[in-house]
Amino acid sequence: MATQALRPEIELVVDDTTTSNVISHSNHEPTSLIVAKRSLTSLNSILAKFHAGYFRISLSLGGQALLWKTLIESSSSPTHDTSAALRRVLCTLPSAAAILALWSLALFALVLLSLLYLLRCLFYFKMVKAEFLHPVGVNYLFAPWISWLLLLQSAPFVAPTTATYLVLWWVFAVPVVVLDVKIYGQWFTKGKRFLSTVANPTSQMSVIGNLVGAQAAANMGWKESAVCLFSLGMVHYLVLFVTLYQRLSG
Repeated sequence: MATQALRPEIELVVDDTTTSNVISHSNHEPTSLIVAKRSLTSLNSILAKFHAGYFRISLSLGGQALLWKTLIESSSSPTHDTSAALRRVLCTLPSAAAILALWSLALFALVLLSLLYLLRCLFYFKMVKAEFLHPVGVNYLFAPWISWLLLLQSAPFVAPTTATYLVLWWVFAVPVVVLDVKIYGQWFTKGKRFLSTVANPTSQMSVIGNLVGAQAAANMGWKESAVCLFSLGMVHYLVLFVTLYQRLSG
């Protein structure tokens, strides 16, 4: 009993001054730096997941803008002979202000998507290269140029007879032809088996690009260029139709 009473008690004291200082220093990182890191991380994740297929948004908006502009112009033309029922339908079309708002929305969406894809080309070039070599991904590379051609034709302030229209047509039509050469070159050099392997419904994006480019050239009065692009698109369509039909029947 006496031994137990005389046993010394050991008191352990932990000095956590240094640990608390380190934690408080790390927790008091500037808010602006934290926000910048989070925004950079989110931007990198967006660019990593982004691909040319998202240009379907601008493609649909540009097609709608061109459609409504064509209907508005046909309804306001004095030489346009329509029946009374069709005339009443055309009179209910949106006004020019609504068409301008739709065109502006399509332009904003296309510019935003183009900037994102440009950043993807700068920071994720390997992914872009893999998309260019993919049999499905390469077809969606036509979508941005088709969207620009649609917006060019539906623009309310750029006439087809101006030099601006001509320069923009060259800027947007040349990439379509370059992609055509890339696709057709693979078809001719790698044989029929390669064509039957890589042909898919998205390959018709090339057809749409050639037809839209042909229409834009026809608006300028360039009949030879329009016929060339139109013929290129129709030949591509026939080859795709026969190839996909044979695959379906086989």
